[in-house]
Amino acid sequence: MGNRLSKISTKTGDKGETGLGDGSRISKTSTRIHVIGEVDEVNSWVGVLAAELDSDDHHQMILSQIQHDLFDLGGELCVPGYKALAPSMLEELENTLVNINEALPPLKDFILPGGSKAASYCHMVRTVSRRAERSIVALANEEAEAGNEINPLAVQYLNRLSDFFFVLARDIARKNDGQEILWKSRHTKSKKDA
Repeated sequence: MGNRLSKISTKTGDKGETGLGDGSRISKTSTRIHVIGEVDEVNSWVGVLAAELDSDDHHQMILSQIQHDLFDLGGELCVPGYKALAPSMLEELENTLVNINEALPPLKDFILPGGSKAASYCHMVRTVSRRAERSIVALANEEAEAGNEINPLAVQYLNRLSDFFFVLARDIARKNDGQEILWKSRHTKSKKDA
């Protein structure tokens, strides 16, 4: 493969348009470009989380694979009609989620984002994944109206990814005798008040 990024500042986007992988140009305000940016943001937050963990942390390999999967998703979005995500990618993510969750105690209360810096970063990835998911659903609806299709695995992957990072946040928050921060509503009556 040749050097595809030999010139970074091309100035071709100075008029508010950008190029897709198929050579077409679209507005930078389009839903497709919005989703591509949101997926890129998810990937960047995964990188921040990975940088916070020890290099030998067993989660590093999982996070690295997720970053590669997100690049594949970005490739799908950049080339309309192209499919890079495979059912095995979703299955692998789901299996990892289940394995981590099985080791955690049942969740009886809502938890607040936090518990540790790394757990907080997990919650950032979770929330930006949810936003990207909402945006890709909007794009899928637009494309369906035009007679095109967004790979259903793209929506499923982002949905599962936010679930994964919720579970990972719980796991990381509890490491080294850490604690999850439970939500305590000001409006919840104590047992003695009931």
